[in-house]
Amino acid sequence: MGIIRLLDEHIANQIAAGEVVERPSSVVKELVENSIDAGSTRVDVSLEEGGIQLIRVTDNGSGMAAEDCRTAFFRHATSKISSGKDLFHIRTLGFRGEALPSIAAVAKVECLTSDNESGLGRRIVVEGGTVVTEEEAAANRGTDILVKELFYNTPARLKYMKTIQTELGHVSDFMYRLALAHPEIAFSLKHNGNSLLRTLGNGDLLQVIAAVYGSAAAKKMVPVSGETLDYTLTGFISLPEWTRANRLGISSLINGRYIRNYGLVQAILKGYHTLLPINRYPLAAVHLKMDPSLIDVNVHPSKLEVRFSKEAELMQLLEEAVRSALRQEVLIPSGSKPVKRQPVVHEQLAWYGSEPAAAPGEPPLPPPPQAAPPAA
Repeated sequence: MGIIRLLDEHIANQIAAGEVVERPSSVVKELVENSIDAGSTRVDVSLEEGGIQLIRVTDNGSGMAAEDCRTAFFRHATSKISSGKDLFHIRTLGFRGEALPSIAAVAKVECLTSDNESGLGRRIVVEGGTVVTEEEAAANRGTDILVKELFYNTPARLKYMKTIQTELGHVSDFMYRLALAHPEIAFSLKHNGNSLLRTLGNGDLLQVIAAVYGSAAAKKMVPVSGETLDYTLTGFISLPEWTRANRLGISSLINGRYIRNYGLVQAILKGYHTLLPINRYPLAAVHLKMDPSLIDVNVHPSKLEVRFSKEAELMQLLEEAVRSALRQEVLIPSGSKPVKRQPVVHEQLAWYGSEPAAAPGEPPLPPPPQAAPPAA
C-alpha cells in the first residue's frame, strides 16, 4: 500500500505560514505591501505588545469586492499574475497569494473592506484558517485588517519570539525602509498608542529621511543620480562626516521594493573610496528603476533577495554616481578667517636702581622722586 498522501489544506497553510510569517514584522510586511499594491495613498499601522497581541493595518486603497473577500483567504489566490510569463514582469510587491491564508492559519484575523464609496462593505473573520463570520458591514473605501493573538495556536513558535522591544525594532525598521521606498505615500506607525513614524506623503524623499533619521541627518545628505539605457538612479547619500557604526543605514530600493544585496552596498562604499573613516558607514537611500525583466524577485519567500541580469553594469553606475556626487561637494572646509586684533600698548615701567642712561639725542631722564624726610 502506498504511503504518500496529500496534506490537509489546513496543515499546508500552517507550513506555508512558517515560510511567510516568521514574526510580527512579517505580518506587517505582507499586509502593508498589499495596501501599496492596492494603490493606497495613506497606510496606518498600529501595534500592541510588539505586534504579538495586535496588528492593525488600515489603507484607503481600492479594497475588495464582496465576492473576492472569502477567496482572498484561499491559498495561492491572487489578482496580480495569471500566467507563467507574468513572473518575468512583476511590477507589484506581492504576487504569491500566500499572505492572507498564511497569516490566518496562525492568528485571528478580521478583514473589513469595500471597493466603492457607498459606505457598505464586507466583513470576514477567520480564526486558525477557519471562517467564523462573513457578513455585510459599514465600511469606507479601502481595507482594514486586524490580526490578533499571533501564533495563538502554535505555542512552540510563540515561545521563540524575542522581547517586545526586539520585535518592535524589526517592525519599525521595515516601516522606515518602506517609507523611504515610497515617499509619495503617507505612512504612520503607532505602538501602544505612541506615534513612532509619520510621513507626509508629498513625494519629498528628503523629508522622509528627516522623519526617519532626524533633521540633523537630512541636512548632511547630498543628492545622487545617474542613468544608463537600462537603469535610472536617484536618491541621497550622506557626507563623509556623517557616518554610522554599521551598514543598517544603507537602503537599496529597487522598483519601490527594499532589498538586501551585498553587491549594491559594496558599490556605494567604493564610491566613497578613502573618504570614510575606518569601520564607519554612510547613510544612503538609493532608488533604482529598471525594467522588471532585468530582475528576478522570485528567489525567496520573503522577497528580500533578488537577482540582476546586468549586475556589473548596475554596480558601475552606482559607484560612479556616488563618486560624482561627492566630487561636487566641498568636503574639506576652508580655514577660518584671521581675527583682526587691536594693538595693545603696555605702559612703560620705571625701574629704580642705578640711573638709566638717556638714549642719544634725547633729554636726560628726570631723577627719581625723593622720599619725604621723617617728621620731627
